[in-house]
Amino acid sequence: MARGAFSSRKRPLVHTSGHHVNSDFALYFSCGQSDASEPVLTAMNNQPLNLWCAYPDDLLSEPVADSCALLLSEDEQARWHKFRFVRHAREFLATRALVRTALSHYVPLAPADWRFQANAHGKPAVEPSCGLRFNLSNSPGLVVCLISQGAEVGVDVEPYERAQKIAGLAPEVFSPRELAQLAALRGPERADRALSLWTLKEAYIKARGLGLSLPLDRFSFLFGGAEEIHLQLDPGLGDEAERWRFCLLEHAGHRIALMAEQAAAPKLQIWESRLFSAPPKQLPGGGEMWFPRVQPSSPSPC
Repeated sequence: MARGAFSSRKRPLVHTSGHHVNSDFALYFSCGQSDASEPVLTAMNNQPLNLWCAYPDDLLSEPVADSCALLLSEDEQARWHKFRFVRHAREFLATRALVRTALSHYVPLAPADWRFQANAHGKPAVEPSCGLRFNLSNSPGLVVCLISQGAEVGVDVEPYERAQKIAGLAPEVFSPRELAQLAALRGPERADRALSLWTLKEAYIKARGLGLSLPLDRFSFLFGGAEEIHLQLDPGLGDEAERWRFCLLEHAGHRIALMAEQAAAPKLQIWESRLFSAPPKQLPGGGEMWFPRVQPSSPSPC
């Protein structure tokens, strides 16, 4: 799927965007907010979840990369300069610029002024708290940021080309019940399922904020055909599957898993940020399928 297509694997969504450096947009973010008479870009009270996407390759433009670098804190600057490979440094810079500029669409704070604090397992949060929760995921070709008002969220993004590698790691990262379902599949279908499982599991552990301290074999995402996926949890994990909703999306050659602490299917807005190349734009949405669609009658062990 080419860049510009965004779907939930059922309804393709098409858009176009420019690639030039926009000086007015750079000035907007340098100052931190637009004219006071302009409204905030989105209303979090009406749209509980907002997914932001950006492309590290946009930072191949030196003016764009320089504008992004100006947003970093001293600690982020130090981390950025420690990367050995240029593509990893570019990926890090795009991720940090994305979360800062995206958050500034909901709170009148300049992107460079945001401060963050990570928990013991590395999950970052706004410091001091302003009610917004977010989670980040990055790959060489796409970085994403999921933002909510108050609800815990997790997100993971993986390129399609990693599917075979993930399938090869299945015994190490999937639960017995996931492995049993995977064993019934062959070829591309097996690799595709492995990619979906991995992104869902990553999104869940990131939403929990526990990292890999959460045993991967003690929770399962079980597929019941194309129309249903259920999360099943070991009772010892101290969580209830019923409090989570999740979905899978496709964008720019990547699979994205979203996890949200919601009692019902959330509303979702999807935004594309060109990181100082052009103003952000909202992408068509509404076709995403949230799971579980029907709650199981009784939970069973993983």
